Amino acid sequence: MNAFSLHILTAFKPFFDGKCLSLVVPTPSGMYGIQAKHSDFVGSIVPGEMKITCEEDGEIKVITAAVADGIVRVEGGDVLVLADTVERAEEIDENRAQAAYEKALEDSAQQRSVREYYAAQARLARAVNRLKVKRHTIKR
Repeated sequence: MNAFSLHILTAFKPFFDGKCLSLVVPTPSGMYGIQAKHSDFVGSIVPGEMKITCEEDGEIKVITAAVADGIVRVEGGDVLVLADTVERAEEIDENRAQAAYEKALEDSAQQRSVREYYAAQARLARAVNRLKVKRHTIKR
C-alpha cells in the first residue's frame, strides 16, 4: 500500500508528522477517507472520530483520536490537518470528560447571551465527542 505525508497540527502542538497509509476524518457530509495519490482537496472537519492508519516496524497501526473543528487540505500528495484539538483515545480522561459534559450541559440550559449559548454548545459538542471516542475505543 502506498504512503503519503501527513501533518496534523493543533492550536497547541503538533499531533502527527510522518508517513500514513490512510486517513479518515469527520466532515459535515460524513466520514471522508484519504489515501495516497488523492486528488487535491480542501474541506472542513467537524467534531468526531479520526482514524490514522500507518505502518510501523512492518506492522499496520491504527491511531484513533477525537478531533475538534478544523480543516483538511490535500495538495500535491501531502495532507495537512489543522484542528483546534486532537486527542488520542487512550489519552482522554473519561472522568474529566464526563465532568466537562455535565458543566457544558448546565451552561447550555441557563439563559445567557447568544454568544455564551453557542460557546456552551461548542463545549458540549467537544465533551460528547471525547466521551464517544473514549468509550468506542474501549469496547474494541
